[in-house]
Amino acid sequence: MTTRGRFDAVTITLHWLTVILFVPLISSVLLLNNASGLDAATLLDIHRGTGATLFAVTLARLCWRQSFARLPPFPEKMWSVHRLMVTGSEYALYALLLAQPLTGLAMTLFHGRPFTLILWQVPALVARNKDLAAWLHGIHETAAYALLALVGGHATAALIHHYLLRDDVLSAMLPLVQPGRRGDEACVQIVPSGSAHRAKRNRTGPASI
Repeated sequence: MTTRGRFDAVTITLHWLTVILFVPLISSVLLLNNASGLDAATLLDIHRGTGATLFAVTLARLCWRQSFARLPPFPEKMWSVHRLMVTGSEYALYALLLAQPLTGLAMTLFHGRPFTLILWQVPALVARNKDLAAWLHGIHETAAYALLALVGGHATAALIHHYLLRDDVLSAMLPLVQPGRRGDEACVQIVPSGSAHRAKRNRTGPASI
């Protein structure tokens, strides 16, 4: 049986780095909204810093994708409508991952107060505009729910492919796992170091988020 191959090592690394960054990003908001007793300023600093890092990682993913990335082709049995849905959801994820930090930054700026962004102490750059800050907060919050819905759908689809459709969509993105259909020995083979980079590039592949 032939397989579609794997995503390259850089794409896989950036993908799972994105997943890891969601942990402090979401947990900081949950703790802030649930009156956890932790310092609100610290939680906001964590949220802003993680959002800025996620923005940089997403930019790096897009640049890598458009230059050196190896993207496996879609599974042969995937319908054209399904492929369009996957591609559309992929770019919607990219758009939200870039837009969310920007709306959050704009909202913070229009509070008209100094704030911390990772290690940078940002002064008050614009005059306070309470109405505009509230409007931006509404956009930021609504887009956050949309982003969580897309991420949840993405994860659910990966599990369906793995456990029900029994193809290699999930294993192609898992570190160190050779892709293959469930039940095939290729599913559990360890990929030799650097083998992903020697694979032929294929730019027609599915979402890599």
